Amino acid sequence: MKTLDIQSLNFAYSKRGPQVLRDVSFTTESGDLLAVLGPNGVGKSTLFKCMLGFLRNYAGKIYLNGSDIKTMTHKEIAKQIAYIPQSTYPVFNYEVLDVVLMGLTSSLKVLSSPKQEHIDEAHAALESLGIAHLAHAGYGEISGGERQLALIARALVQKSKILIMDEPTANLDYGNQFRVMQRISGLAKDGYTIILSTHNPDHAFLYANRVVMIHKGTVIADGSPDSVLDADLIKTVYGVSVKVEEFENSCRRHNLCIPLDSEF
Repeated sequence: MKTLDIQSLNFAYSKRGPQVLRDVSFTTESGDLLAVLGPNGVGKSTLFKCMLGFLRNYAGKIYLNGSDIKTMTHKEIAKQIAYIPQSTYPVFNYEVLDVVLMGLTSSLKVLSSPKQEHIDEAHAALESLGIAHLAHAGYGEISGGERQLALIARALVQKSKILIMDEPTANLDYGNQFRVMQRISGLAKDGYTIILSTHNPDHAFLYANRVVMIHKGTVIADGSPDSVLDADLIKTVYGVSVKVEEFENSCRRHNLCIPLDSEF
């Protein structure tokens, strides 16, 4: 079953302003790990805001599990879609457990406090992501990768089966990028629908089963990474010449992008 169905989406921030999104269409299903690629300013964040119901003055249709998202309240949307922003340094040094419990906002009544069952669920989410030992650590005192995993745990407590992630590995070192992407890949295997933006084609090759490439506000490629991500497409979108090479080890075979020396 389609979890999200975007049909001919068009968006501009003002009537006389430029068209940010033009005729964007694609669908997702349970278990998809969809990588949305494209250069800066191409409309990826705007697309996510439309899908989350933050922007509603678009033309076209967005269906969430069969329902038109324009007819849904923010609370109804939050029960089905969770948003995971880029990890940032917090203003307040809350405990990691408290940050995770903030994912209950859409399910708790106003002024209600989390019950023990909610606390148990938060601990379980941290455990599933391998950071249970950080439950009582200060959110501002842990690494960027650990903060990103804490934000994912917060989304899991929200109990939404669709996760939208805005560059989840931005500003992370190589090791933390690997650990975060491994956890995200595991969630897709567990049946979550994952939609993430990334600037790294190799992340798409390594982890995604679908790629949507956006260029100048429109989708110019949609399919499996190996079938649509080629040297010509990357040159067109990013202006960089690369060679796409096949790499094989004892576990799997996949493609990798190698920039050509002539570009430097």
